[in-house]
Amino acid sequence: MSTTPLRIALVNDYEIIVAGIREMLAPYAERVTVVDLDDDPRTIGPIDIALCDTYGQDEERLRTLREPLERMAVDKVALFTWNHTPEVAEAALADGIDGLLSKTLDAEQLVDHLERLAVGEKVICDTFNLPVDLDAGARRGHDWPGRKYNLTMREAEMISLIAQGLSNLEIAGHTRLSPNSVKSYIRSAYRKIGVTRRSQAVAWGIDHGMVSAGRRAAS
Repeated sequence: MSTTPLRIALVNDYEIIVAGIREMLAPYAERVTVVDLDDDPRTIGPIDIALCDTYGQDEERLRTLREPLERMAVDKVALFTWNHTPEVAEAALADGIDGLLSKTLDAEQLVDHLERLAVGEKVICDTFNLPVDLDAGARRGHDWPGRKYNLTMREAEMISLIAQGLSNLEIAGHTRLSPNSVKSYIRSAYRKIGVTRRSQAVAWGIDHGMVSAGRRAAS
């Protein structure tokens, strides 16, 4: 394996998400270097892997990033997600995504998987059907909008998606959760942030940075 660190670009609209992954990878600087993704490829040079975090994102849109990222001298593209189901994996591979990496990975495991991707493996995490401990995300080094308000990552994502204007049914499709699970997470999030109506949740989300720059919330 090359002794040159892999060049990794992080793709997500939320600065706090990108900062959390950057911090996770920082102890492994001899193996991976995080570079800023820029519109002008001449300013950044070749990138080994674009790691696309799905938090608060439209997963369908992320899967279509393959072609524009290739134009930016990106070699491989991987999704970094909680939604590591066989259906998501099949769709991602069909769309040319090279890897589906689970957020259940700790930092060292994540770097190991990135190195496997870099040498040409199609890396799909084999944690399908295992229970996902979303609250353990903070212990692995993840960060997310709303964490300081005691929202779990999943609860925070509900508020982020509501603030973007998604319906409960759309959120269920996006997160691969049942409608009842979505309602349960939303109720829990509402209690924590002290709201009772969707319009209040939208306003709270906008006021507390739950909608990333460039995304327009609908009330």
